[in-house]
Amino acid sequence: QMQLVGSGGGLVQAGGSMRLSCSASGRTFTDYALGWFRQAPGKECEGVSCISSSGITTVYVDDVKGRFTISRDNAKNMAYLQMNSLKPEDTAVYYCAADTWWGKFETMDRTGRHDFDSWGQGTQVTVSS
Repeated sequence: QMQLVGSGGGLVQAGGSMRLSCSASGRTFTDYALGWFRQAPGKECEGVSCISSSGITTVYVDDVKGRFTISRDNAKNMAYLQMNSLKPEDTAVYYCAADTWWGKFETMDRTGRHDFDSWGQGTQVTVSS
């Protein structure tokens, strides 16, 4: 199992930007596809974005298209989620996840921590209006 540590959350005003980071260790990073998920208070966890092991293919849910950008640096074992034009409804705990099977991510309909090989500890993002 790969260990994931998410960071970069905090408080930002609506319209602002924030970059989340996910540091990976313990396995061969390039074997894994990665995804970002979020859970808002009182709501179920939902997919946000995912990226293939090579970094060539990315997927975004409609809510974040055009505002968020997922990326990875395979040389540094890092994944990122650049979030621009943030809205109060983006407020949530954000989690990164990893799995060797891209198929688990690409439709973004699997959202449980037990669906994936690895799941990070979460980082809080709060967007004030």
